[in-house]
Amino acid sequence: MGVASRGRGGGGGGAGAGSAAMAAAELERLRMAGAGMAIAVLTSGGDAQGMNAAVRAVTRMGIYVGAKVFLIYEGYEGLVEGGDNIKQATWLSVSNIIQLGGTVIGSARCKAFTTHGITNLCVIGGDGSLTGADIFRAEWGGLLDELLRDGQISEEVAKANGRLNIVGLVGSIDNDFCGTDMTIGTDSALHRIMEVIDAITTTAQSHQRTFVLEVMGRHCGYLALVSGLASGADWLFIPESPPEDGWEDMMCERLGETRSRGSRLNIIIIAEGAIDRNGKPITSNYVKDLVVQRLGFDTRVTVLGHVQRGGTPSAFDRVLSSKMGMEAVMALLEATPDTPACVVSLSGNQSVRLPLMECVQVTKDVQKAMDEKRFDEAIQLRGRSFENNWNIYKMLAHQKPAQEKVRESGETSPPSSPPLLRGAGACSGQAAVPIVPPLICQGHTVYAVNDGFEGLAKGQVSEGWDQPWATGRFGTLLCPWQAYEGVLQLVEARGQYEELCIIMCVIPATISNNVPGTDFSLGSDTAVNAAMESCDRIKQSASGTKRRVFIVETMGGYCGYLSTVTGIAVGADAAYVYEDPFTIHDLKANVEHLTDKMKTDIQRGLVLRNEKCHEHYTTEFLYNLYSSEGKGIFDCRINVLGHLQQGGAPTPFDRNYGTKLGVKAVLWMSGEAAGGRVFANSADSACVIGLRKKVVAFSPVTELKKVTDFEHRLPQEQWWLNLRLMLKMLANYQISLTEYISGKMEHVTRRTLSIEKGF
Repeated sequence: MGVASRGRGGGGGGAGAGSAAMAAAELERLRMAGAGMAIAVLTSGGDAQGMNAAVRAVTRMGIYVGAKVFLIYEGYEGLVEGGDNIKQATWLSVSNIIQLGGTVIGSARCKAFTTHGITNLCVIGGDGSLTGADIFRAEWGGLLDELLRDGQISEEVAKANGRLNIVGLVGSIDNDFCGTDMTIGTDSALHRIMEVIDAITTTAQSHQRTFVLEVMGRHCGYLALVSGLASGADWLFIPESPPEDGWEDMMCERLGETRSRGSRLNIIIIAEGAIDRNGKPITSNYVKDLVVQRLGFDTRVTVLGHVQRGGTPSAFDRVLSSKMGMEAVMALLEATPDTPACVVSLSGNQSVRLPLMECVQVTKDVQKAMDEKRFDEAIQLRGRSFENNWNIYKMLAHQKPAQEKVRESGETSPPSSPPLLRGAGACSGQAAVPIVPPLICQGHTVYAVNDGFEGLAKGQVSEGWDQPWATGRFGTLLCPWQAYEGVLQLVEARGQYEELCIIMCVIPATISNNVPGTDFSLGSDTAVNAAMESCDRIKQSASGTKRRVFIVETMGGYCGYLSTVTGIAVGADAAYVYEDPFTIHDLKANVEHLTDKMKTDIQRGLVLRNEKCHEHYTTEFLYNLYSSEGKGIFDCRINVLGHLQQGGAPTPFDRNYGTKLGVKAVLWMSGEAAGGRVFANSADSACVIGLRKKVVAFSPVTELKKVTDFEHRLPQEQWWLNLRLMLKMLANYQISLTEYISGKMEHVTRRTLSIEKGF
């Protein structure tokens, strides 16, 4: 499991040493596949959290494959001016920047490129920046001819630099670029928005206030929509779906109703590009004045502005940027004269390559549809998830946006009047509270069970919906691993007890992310961010200390998800997990790696250990080993993160994810129970709901039993193990490129746009 598990340890003697030497030579040959290449990387346009992580990944992956990497400072301006704005990077040039927001290289004359032999360009920015890169590529040949005619370059240089390869990474907090699930910076921007909303909630409830929050999104309402779902906003304005005429009366009536029911807080969220049906802007001040004049409520406006671009990037953005940056280098490495300029996109859990200008064109089609007031089409062009988000938001407002179509595919345009949503919870599990209003609206009786199965056995059941989990006459709704095992036992006991022949659905909620049937469990994203923030502080504490290695223990049981993803997010030197076995030789190699590292300007190390990664190689053992072997070179400290990984406010991802899983679970269960009392004893009447690659799926627990390691509480196959290669490469361990699985070039279609964007 040590990140040096391949190729870093010492060789043996005799024939074994010869084989090891041959293997090392082959490894080095494969690693130098980019020898002779020169790659330039620049950031342009509005800054977004995570850009630095992308710069780091491109730089290190480029150097890893043997290429020269140049950083272009100040974006396209630096590209035009050349000179000191173009500097060759080293491995250490991008150290300790993964946790920084913005971009450290700032946000054309091609002579500067030919001077350095640069024929590969990676651009990190929005659609305008990426379009500019494609234009630069198209004009490259003409610019070379001009330089040749002016005698500024020789024919030999012109021939050697005759082709410019372009790859783009989308950095935009608005998530407004078609063809990718998520753009760099969006998740971090949602973190900033939710931090503000959580803070405002406290003061608003103290004084019975209404807050009007304006978030970024001149042309895209993604930030407003997802923050509205995650916060339980009372009213929402997005540019893709302007409200019908007369919305002022409906909004004021709705706000008045919530106050009459005892609510002390109203939140209205407005995307900065919100308009009415006639294209007239709807401003935050206009909404505030409207509420004050008609209702007399104490109302305040908060414009978040560039706060949304600031702060440290989230764990998701760090991992996303790292993954995209590595894939960008591979795309340049594999480019041919016929390869079009491409953009690296996220599809489910995989990196894919899409023709740059195809993505740009579809992105422009969305704006064109909005300009021509084809708003239903604009929402569909945003992608299936955007449309599902909008429909679910309306459903939770006790309106009727074709619930059956939301359950099946979400391929329907929602009603246009703004909705009401109540019940986004204070922890990731409670994010599923909004499932209850739809149940009541559909005529079901809802019961709350306290203390899980033990409470059910003791009869601790009460009618009402003020608890996060409920059981009804038509089924049960439960969470974490114990729920999965418990429901499986209930299903197996159906032959003895007819009362158990009911519909059951498990919503996976555990920070360990170890429940079969889903790629993500509720709470795991929050836990990763909590661990990441702690590691950031630990690293910062060493800034004034020379040569120190931190051994950090994470939770997760036998599942190494937390250690691995946190390790990537903080740039760890190693992450030990149960699923990737390691030996004492690997541990020795890790110590040697850190010893070499301490001889550079970077004199601190970070090693993560999953709490049950090895029976004998405990955290204390690692501390003693590293302390002994590093004596005189570095000292060590232990940090056990413990239950702080289970605390804190849930992330926007977990809030949104919990809401979606809860609503879809209820719709599925309600549909199965249509017609009254149901006798359910088929395998597919008891399922785990979860996100599997791109879609929310229901997996029968009896089928999942076949692929579960019950002794260690693990699925037999886990998608995130593929991320470990990235952790090792970016930590500069020798790994053969043959193990890297490159993304494939695809094309933008309506199917591409149907990705569950934002999950």
